[in-house]
Amino acid sequence: MNEPITTIDPRHSDPNAVATPWEETCRVLETAELFWLSTVRADGRPHATPVVAVWLDGAIHFTALDTAQKGRNLRGNPHVLLTTGCTWNSGLAVVVEGDAVQVTDDEVLGRLAQAWATKWNGGVWLYQVHNGSFQLPTAPRPPERIPVFPVTHPKVLSWISPATSDLFSLTRYQF
Repeated sequence: MNEPITTIDPRHSDPNAVATPWEETCRVLETAELFWLSTVRADGRPHATPVVAVWLDGAIHFTALDTAQKGRNLRGNPHVLLTTGCTWNSGLAVVVEGDAVQVTDDEVLGRLAQAWATKWNGGVWLYQVHNGSFQLPTAPRPPERIPVFPVTHPKVLSWISPATSDLFSLTRYQF
C-alpha cells in the first residue's frame, strides 16, 4: 500500500491541531487486540460484531465464516467498517472504511496465518491454510472453511480525544 494522503478535518478538530502521523495510526492497527466489524444485511440494516484482525502488507485482514451473519452479509455487500481504539480518556480511535474482498492466494494466506500466530502467541489463532482459506486444526472434523478478507480501497480515520491531547483532532488518510 502506498503512503496515504493525510489531512486534518477542520470540522472536527481544534483550529491549532495537526494531523496524526500515519506511523502512529499504523501502530494502533498493528497492536489492537479487538476490532468491531460493521457490515450491511441484505435488508440494509447494519450488523456489528467483534473480530480479531491483523495488519499485514498495508491492509487490515479479518476472518468471516460463510455461516456467520457477517459472512452472509459480505456475500451481498462488501462495504465494511472496522473500528478500534480507545476510551475517552486515553489513546487513539481508528476507523477503517472500505470493501472486504476475500483473499484466496495460499502464499498470502500462509503469511497471514503466521501473522495471526505471532500476534496471539498464546496459541489461540493457529490457522492452517487449505485450498484458499483458513482452517483451525482444533475444530471439529471436518474443519470448517474460514474465509479471510482484507479491506481494500480504504479510507482511514483517527481521532485524538481532548483527554489524551491538548487538542482534539480528526485525521483522514486516503489511499
